[in-house]
Amino acid sequence: MKPEERGIYEAKAAILKAIAHPTRLWIVEQLGVGERCVCEFVDEIEADFSTVSKHLTILRQAGIIESEKRGKQVFYSLRVPCVLNFVNCFEAVIKSRVEEQRALIES
Repeated sequence: MKPEERGIYEAKAAILKAIAHPTRLWIVEQLGVGERCVCEFVDEIEADFSTVSKHLTILRQAGIIESEKRGKQVFYSLRVPCVLNFVNCFEAVIKSRVEEQRALIES
């Protein structure tokens, strides 16, 4: 890697690090369906508000999601919806590994 390329790879790694947690990955997938209020995540994740807020902050700081305050509620949405293409690719990787392992067992 050339020194001048390092910055872009560090930025990419920061995005991957932000979604590299099961709860944050789930949040990204949920936001792919549409915007959500933080209160909905608290109910569905069954975690306290501060924990959910921390996950949302990490995703927002990474530029993956954005927030909009409406009255007393804060709504979140994907800032760049194409992130779902990448996230959905994970399932293809998982399935291919399962198929490889199945082939090994059956041979």
